[in-house]
Amino acid sequence: MDIKNLIRDVPNFPIEGIVFKDITTLLKDKEGFNEALAQLHNFSKNKGITKVIGIESRGFIFGGALAEKLGAGFVPIRKPGKLPAPSVSESYILEYGTDIIEIHEDAIEKDDIVLLHDDLLATGGTMEAACKLVEKLGAQVAQISFLIELSFLNGREKLKKYDVHSLVKYDSE
Repeated sequence: MDIKNLIRDVPNFPIEGIVFKDITTLLKDKEGFNEALAQLHNFSKNKGITKVIGIESRGFIFGGALAEKLGAGFVPIRKPGKLPAPSVSESYILEYGTDIIEIHEDAIEKDDIVLLHDDLLATGGTMEAACKLVEKLGAQVAQISFLIELSFLNGREKLKKYDVHSLVKYDSE
C-alpha cells in the first residue's frame, strides 16, 4: 500500500503559496492508518523504548498508538500554557519569529529511552527543541519518527545526530 496516495494536498493553506499535507484522509482509511502505524512500529520495536513523546497536536495521533504497541508510556509536548503541572520549556526559531514548546518536568526519568514522534518534518526546529527538552530532563533520545518529511526544506540536517525515520518523503513543493 502506498501511504503517500492517501495524503491530500490542500493548496494555499494556511496561507497563500503553501501546499498543506493533510493526513486526515489517511487517518480515516482503516487500512492506510493501520499500515502507517505498522511501519512506524517496525522502525521502533525491539529498541527498548520506555516513553513515546508526541508533539502537539498531530503527533499525538500516532504517538499514542505507538506507545501502546511498544508497551511504553505516552508523554505530550505542548504549546505554552497547555500543561497544568510544573513544566520546562524550549524556544525555537520559525521562519518569521520564535515559538515555545513545553513538557512536564516529571514526564520522563533519567533512565528513559525515548521515541519522539510528530506528523511532519519541515525545517526541523520544533523537533530539535523537543530533543533539547528530553535531554534537559536527562533522558536519552533513541529515535525520532515522522509520518511525512518535506526533504526539500532540509530539516533532517538539524537532527543529524539522531536516528530519524520518515514514512513518506516529498522532494519538492
